[in-house]
Amino acid sequence: MAAVLLAMGAAGTAPPVAAQSLTDRFKSLFGGGSDDKEQQNLPASGGPPVDPTEGLSCPPVSIRAGASTYAVAAPGKQAVGNDVRFQASITKTARECNLNGAEIVGKIGIQGRVVAGPAGAPATVDIPMRIAVVQGGIGEKVIATKSYRTTVQMTGDGSVPFTIVAEDMVYPVPPPGANADNYVFYIGFDPQALTPERPHGKKRK
Repeated sequence: MAAVLLAMGAAGTAPPVAAQSLTDRFKSLFGGGSDDKEQQNLPASGGPPVDPTEGLSCPPVSIRAGASTYAVAAPGKQAVGNDVRFQASITKTARECNLNGAEIVGKIGIQGRVVAGPAGAPATVDIPMRIAVVQGGIGEKVIATKSYRTTVQMTGDGSVPFTIVAEDMVYPVPPPGANADNYVFYIGFDPQALTPERPHGKKRK
């Protein structure tokens, strides 16, 4: 099992499978589109299909350095060796962009896998993920960022896939003069996404 975890970490490639209602849309992101989608894009004149993304630059998906795996240890331990309870990794990604007025709506699909470690995984595992739209170049600029989480039910074999499709990454169309090719969808595990936000307390008079 330790060898499996080591191999996953070396691969370095990325919220529940609960999002079963998103399965079909996720398949379409990975090239499983149907004829129905083409029919929806037919113009009223009955001509050839209209591509709503024509002329639109859809940023590539890239995994943040150091955020391609997520390992959790037994309480009070470090996530190494026999103290690892489970490790998650990203295995496949896809994206799709559509223009909505002055905004771009990005859909990002992420597939991954959770593997139980030597210390034994819990019955359910929370997976935290962050997706950001970043303008690269000299000095990166974060255009939009959101955190997501999903819960995975572990099984007896200790290896379970997970899926997430983020359909709400909305950001402004790059302004004139901006190089849209410098934009990128950064993804990665983000443990802070599991920490609930503290309510703002009332200010004392």
